Amino acid sequence: MTENTEKKLSPLCRTIEQDGKIIRVEIYQDVDGNWLLEVYDEFNNSTAWEDAFESDQDALFEIEATVREEGIDCLIGPVDSGLA
Repeated sequence: MTENTEKKLSPLCRTIEQDGKIIRVEIYQDVDGNWLLEVYDEFNNSTAWEDAFESDQDALFEIEATVREEGIDCLIGPVDSGLA
């Protein structure tokens, strides 16, 4: 998406907390009508899925399954993200 294009966010966007850690889940539509999934941790590191989803609900199922099966730590990056 270009900077001039505003993201069409899904109403399914949310925060998820597990073990005292929080991630922000953003699900948004691309120009082809598919849904993209990106997660931000408390340090503003992001994890984006390469593949698009047919629906925003499919994207939500994916992030919920990831957290359930792998734990939230797999989505938490380093505290120091290169900022001095």
